[in-house]
Amino acid sequence: MAEPQVPAAQPPASDPGHAREPNHFLRIFSIWLVLAVAADLVIWLVWYRHLPPGRMSTEAHGQQWDIAVMALLGAPVVLGVWTYFGYCLITWRRRPSDEGDGPAMHGHNGIQAAWITVTSVIVLFLFGFGTYELIVPNGAGGGEGPSPIWKPAGNITTTVWTPGSNHTLEVQVIGQQWAFTYRYPQFGGMESTRLMLPVGTPIEFHVTSLDVIHSFWPYLLGVKSDANPGVDNVAFSTVNHTGRFTVRCNELCGIWHGAMFSTDNYVVHPAVFQAWANGLQAREQHDGLLTALPAYARTYNPTVIPQLGKDIVKVAGITGANGYYYPGPQAGVPGNPLSP
Repeated sequence: MAEPQVPAAQPPASDPGHAREPNHFLRIFSIWLVLAVAADLVIWLVWYRHLPPGRMSTEAHGQQWDIAVMALLGAPVVLGVWTYFGYCLITWRRRPSDEGDGPAMHGHNGIQAAWITVTSVIVLFLFGFGTYELIVPNGAGGGEGPSPIWKPAGNITTTVWTPGSNHTLEVQVIGQQWAFTYRYPQFGGMESTRLMLPVGTPIEFHVTSLDVIHSFWPYLLGVKSDANPGVDNVAFSTVNHTGRFTVRCNELCGIWHGAMFSTDNYVVHPAVFQAWANGLQAREQHDGLLTALPAYARTYNPTVIPQLGKDIVKVAGITGANGYYYPGPQAGVPGNPLSP
């Protein structure tokens, strides 16, 4: 008599040893995608408009845009790393009863190819984006020397500036211990310790120094240029909004470097600037200051400055530290202005 057939034992459906392994990549990707989209939306819709250095000038707005693009690209990368490590710590952490080793892992061609492709695309994009932003919008005029290869579009300099002409306004920035002064060659070479600029006008800064290395840094204008003795560094800016801004020295230049800043600088309407510049030029001509000042030049010979200091003392009654234009700070206050 044949023995009865006994069916093979089937493992219980609830046996964890036979549970299907979830798609961890899909989980990680889904979590990352939600976080990355949310972060980029917050950056673009909320954070972007408040990013430094603001939008007072075309250059500042361009730098704000550059920072926003970097943030939009960087946030998904950072969140990808955080998401992966967070998922690993939660999903594959060592359990109290787990004494075994994890599975051996070797190379993965798909991951390697994806990593090389994605990182290469990001790096090449940033290379092209950075090159374009340096050259096309504003010109390579961030203080790269006396002859920038690229200039902003419509850069037209004339010997006379008038409101509404769209001509470039030249401003020479002179660094000295421990103040910045500004000369306007289109207004007879008159000089002021207050930087006044007309809104909506292309500005061409010519930055130099009389003694040591300084750094001209009107942060809200998006300009930063070294002031080197005997060197003419050119920088460009087009101010788009009226208001007050601060100029600082951003290069250690001596004991009073920390006091070498001025908050009394303004962007005003062109007609207001014209009236201010004409009035100051007439005043300095009347006082004989324009005669005492050296002829306008891109750089100045430091050996003539002591004599110049003596001449200014005779004309304006202002003494200067080391024979220079302005005295050093008194009780932490920068030197007295030569002119308003």
